[in-house]
Amino acid sequence: MAAKGRLHMIGHAHLDPVWLWQWQEGFQETKATFRSALDRMQEYDDFQFISSSAAFYEWVEQSDPEMFAEIRERVAEGRWCLVGGWWIEPDCNVPSGESFVRQGLYGQRYFQSRFGRRAKVGFNPDSFGHNAVLPQILKKSGLDSYIFMRPMPNEKGLPGRLFWWEADDGSKVLTYRIPYEYLTWGQDVEHHLRRCAAELKAPINDLMCFYGVGNHGGGPTKDNIDSIHKWQHDDSLPELIMTNPETYFEELKQQELDLPVVHDDLQHHASGCYAAHSGIKMWNRKAEQALGTAEKVSTLANWALGAPYGKGFEQAWKNVLFNQFHDILAGTSLESAYDDAQWMYGEAMSIAARNLNYGMQAFSWAIDIPEEDQMKPLVVFNPHSWAAQVPVEIEVGGLKDQAALFTDDEVEIPFQRTQSQATCRGRSRICFVADLPPMGYRVYKLRFGREAAPFDNMAAGETWLENAQYRLEVDPETGYISQLLDKGLDYQVFQGPAARPVVIDDKSDTWSHNILRFQDEVGQFRAVVVKLVEQGPVRSILRVRSEYGLSSMVQDFVMYQGRSQIDVRVTVDWREQFKMLKLRFPVNQVFQRATYEIPYGSLERPVNGDEQPGGAWLDVSGVTEGRKDRVGVALLNDSKYSFDVLNKEMSITVLRSPVYANHDPMVPDPDGHYSFIDQGIQRFNYAILPHRGSWEEAGVVQLAAELNQKPIALWETYHKGSLPQQNSYLQVDTDHVVVGALKQAEDSEDMILRCYETAKVAVDTVITLPHWQRTIAASFGPAEIKTFRIPKDPDKPVVETSMSED
Repeated sequence: MAAKGRLHMIGHAHLDPVWLWQWQEGFQETKATFRSALDRMQEYDDFQFISSSAAFYEWVEQSDPEMFAEIRERVAEGRWCLVGGWWIEPDCNVPSGESFVRQGLYGQRYFQSRFGRRAKVGFNPDSFGHNAVLPQILKKSGLDSYIFMRPMPNEKGLPGRLFWWEADDGSKVLTYRIPYEYLTWGQDVEHHLRRCAAELKAPINDLMCFYGVGNHGGGPTKDNIDSIHKWQHDDSLPELIMTNPETYFEELKQQELDLPVVHDDLQHHASGCYAAHSGIKMWNRKAEQALGTAEKVSTLANWALGAPYGKGFEQAWKNVLFNQFHDILAGTSLESAYDDAQWMYGEAMSIAARNLNYGMQAFSWAIDIPEEDQMKPLVVFNPHSWAAQVPVEIEVGGLKDQAALFTDDEVEIPFQRTQSQATCRGRSRICFVADLPPMGYRVYKLRFGREAAPFDNMAAGETWLENAQYRLEVDPETGYISQLLDKGLDYQVFQGPAARPVVIDDKSDTWSHNILRFQDEVGQFRAVVVKLVEQGPVRSILRVRSEYGLSSMVQDFVMYQGRSQIDVRVTVDWREQFKMLKLRFPVNQVFQRATYEIPYGSLERPVNGDEQPGGAWLDVSGVTEGRKDRVGVALLNDSKYSFDVLNKEMSITVLRSPVYANHDPMVPDPDGHYSFIDQGIQRFNYAILPHRGSWEEAGVVQLAAELNQKPIALWETYHKGSLPQQNSYLQVDTDHVVVGALKQAEDSEDMILRCYETAKVAVDTVITLPHWQRTIAASFGPAEIKTFRIPKDPDKPVVETSMSED
């Protein structure tokens, strides 16, 4: 029988809590599916069932305690197997690295608290691709093995169904690609058994075969189980064993097979999902960043000042994690599902904003600010672990014609009046560049009735901007960048028109099934107005308004004195259907390489024009043609996840406009009436960052983080306090070790600090918390993520811990 091999029959119900239905229907389908699985266990002594997603169990726990008690009994018995270990089965490309950590943190801790055990097998069978850092995150969340299905063999060639999947830090998880389907119909499963059996190939004599009705739940039926029992006696089939993935992987590991190693991300399936539904992508990024900032400030305020740690963070994160479900965050659910998602993200961002305000108010109120007539103090907090020179914009009341801005140590700096968000008298808006200490604050003083020093305005004209480093020119006919000159190298950053908005024909379904590239240009936006709208000592702004068809776009190119990057504020009013919008940038380099941010890491990919998932930055670096200068261009963004690089042209995919929840082979009726995605106004920001040397040397990771987690500014009044007017609470002495999270521990008032190495270089670093005389000396391997527990008791040592905070 061993020569024929074995099929491990895995009873499963793929549950989409949201897809072609809203979450309320998914809630009900979860209860019905779990009830069915429990009933099958009463009827068949050998039946086993698996289910992931702690969110589903919490639903049942809160709505049907009796059924939940039954599930607990079956888990204890060993016939109900907890898999996944995450809050939900998310999209595995778009969420941040910290979101993946929180999936495991809240999922595993929930399982431990309710069932006395945690999952050991990661489980995302239906996610549309899997980023290359996941093996490390899985491993450090207590998940030693992983199951997926997409991409399928026609989409990603792999050396076998079973392999070791390795991340850049060396972490490996034993990984299994499900053959054919993660579900079956509700009747005889012979056909599925026979095609899975055909996949058996020595030395792998054991494969898993998943059965049970799915997508809208359901699970294994009586007919399914009866047919398995029948075919267990058929000698033409392998041995059929009713079991679970945990047992399967344990047995395989005991065999000590020489399995291949895959060191790569697992792509591509449904490439259109990286851009589908700009709203959900933006809400996700904003919520992740808001929670990260709020946790840092709240933690430091608690430790430094005894302020209460913020309330509701767990619920806020659960809202975010739930909406990272692969059919929600991918943009492939029905339209009404995004109303639900927006409200849940809104709740998360409200919790973050409330807790951030409490923490900031605690700091600002404790700063000693002596009384001074006609002076308005401004407290600016830097949420990053490095010193930052960052723009600050803030509304202000009562600003006089004469006013001057000073630092805490009485150095006058330039500030600039800009258009207020209020169209009325008495309100103004100012901007300046703040020089802030690492993860700390600084006080600035706006003095009314005092003439400002005569700082020179930046050089600018109706179609050009210039600072000490760069000169940018825009073609007034097209609205595209005609040149971006690196003045020091006398080097043109782009070899042709850049920031060029192109319209792509895109008649694919919402997922863009079987589409790898979007290159069929059918038009371009053209300029209607190009004009200089702001000029001063801090910055100048060039506005380009352009149109295509019924759609319009405004790009505000913002150049600051002393800053290398050009910030671009974009407003799009999109009225097209079955089309895609990209911004294209042709780089002037040879020997170029393209690097994409991925969750808690980066990945080089070929420059072949394939649509690729990425995060807050994309960089193309090489050398200047005919010269030896190493140069590059990074595109930073605050809400986009889809990009491509074709030879020397890099592109941001701004949006797509397919029909909501349109799955091939269904083709929309040309005369039908449908809702199209991404219609109307959307706003986002990106930045063009030319640089010399590599992206690592240019600090691309840090600058992208500054764009996404901006400084927090709060007007104050004068009062006595215990804090100085400038302070830093955490510093890291290595540029390529970045703080990813700072939060309170789940089980105590200890501090949890998470850092990751960004340059893929081993390094010894020192992390300092000067306020508490704490120093952490740590050795990071290439691309390693480390989590530290810092006890509040100063006599207890700092320890490295798991991502689950064990």
